[in-house]
Amino acid sequence: MNQPHSHTLLTPRRLTPRRRPTPRFVALFGALLGVAAFGIGTAHAIDIRRPDVASFIDEVADKDGISKHQLRKLLKAANSQPVIIEAMQRPAEKAKPWFEYRAIFLTDRRIREGVDFWLAHRRELDDASVRTGVPAEYIAAIIGVETFYGRMTGSFRVLDALATLAFDYPARAPFFRDELEQFILLSRDSGLDPLAVKGSYAGAMGAPQFMPSNYRRYAVDANADGRVDLWNSWSDVCASVGNYLKEHGWNPGEPVESDARVDPARSADLDGRKLELSDTVENLQLKGVSFSSPLPPDARALLIAADEPDGVHWRVGYNNFFVITRYNHSALYAMAVDELATAVKQRVLQLDAALPGETTSAATQGAGANP
Repeated sequence: MNQPHSHTLLTPRRLTPRRRPTPRFVALFGALLGVAAFGIGTAHAIDIRRPDVASFIDEVADKDGISKHQLRKLLKAANSQPVIIEAMQRPAEKAKPWFEYRAIFLTDRRIREGVDFWLAHRRELDDASVRTGVPAEYIAAIIGVETFYGRMTGSFRVLDALATLAFDYPARAPFFRDELEQFILLSRDSGLDPLAVKGSYAGAMGAPQFMPSNYRRYAVDANADGRVDLWNSWSDVCASVGNYLKEHGWNPGEPVESDARVDPARSADLDGRKLELSDTVENLQLKGVSFSSPLPPDARALLIAADEPDGVHWRVGYNNFFVITRYNHSALYAMAVDELATAVKQRVLQLDAALPGETTSAATQGAGANP
């Protein structure tokens, strides 16, 4: 990581990744950089004289009490990366049907390493589960889907990612300008070096891939060492993921989803593509959706159409399914998290049962886990 610079907003601390990226990941990232260099343009420095950049500097300086001189120096060091815009336009959640998306995350390796992660960090997962009411398997699964349990936390400078999207991606510029401001504040308040922090192409950070606003709002200093570290402190990581789900309305003890069947004669009248918790268990059943649920008839629910090679398979998602989509606004994402959580928990329970005298952790018994 870069050493401290006199023009940074704070005194940084060195960030150390948990593991080195795999050769395959490095090769893929190199290929993406090649696309940027030869296909969609090369990186270039942010021009701080641009009216929109200058306006941002003025606004943040007035609102947050940071000198314009510091902001200009920081943004002058940012590079706009065309490859980031290319990646934003091709998210897997929109480009792939469910059966292809599932194949990315529900691999034997990801399940196996999820078990390893659970066994290595059982105490942190247990503590986070007790603190938040979110079962350990869902905390582990989100970390597994997001960064392969902390292995791949991103290779883009967060400053570059956010500046690129704030100023050169009009489709979502207001959102990313807000996130850029939040990153500047996070750097000032938390001791991160804004020139060194790396993350995803969208500016998400650490093992749980929190955007800067979520880092400031939901991240937890679980080990009480005076700082939140989402790269190296698994206590902080697990507690922060659980806290995010809790704050978005997770209901302890409730299931996430159920398999369903739909009367073919009525399927044309049903919409399983809307990510809205606008139906109820009873109402869906009256519409011809057959499923078994432990929840009361008035429990909120949504119908999910999952594309398989042989056609649409139906599911019903409940409140906790919708809460998972607040982490990533995609039904595919929530299904992947739910299936990975279930598979990892199943193997941990089998291992616990095979070890005489061992006590199954509170996390594997946690209320709210799917049966």
